[in-house]
Amino acid sequence: MRIIRPLVLAALLTSPMTVAAFADDRAPTAEERAKIEAVLKAEGFTSWGEIELDDGKVWEVDDAIHSDGREYDLELDPSTLAITDKDLD
Repeated sequence: MRIIRPLVLAALLTSPMTVAAFADDRAPTAEERAKIEAVLKAEGFTSWGEIELDDGKVWEVDDAIHSDGREYDLELDPSTLAITDKDLD
């Protein structure tokens, strides 16, 4: 097995393709966060973890705790903020 040299590895990790892949996800602005949190509260969620826009296509909310005590990972439509997917954690 061939070992990748540190300089080659560093070049790969900082290539434009790698940087672009990380740039596709972003945190919400303060205004977006307020709207998303209002929807979550209205749907009965009491707390949640990270919120991010994934690939510009869907809001992801990790570890959302519902008032029934269950924990979910959620996806919200970026246009309407409707919950489109709710996976029990």
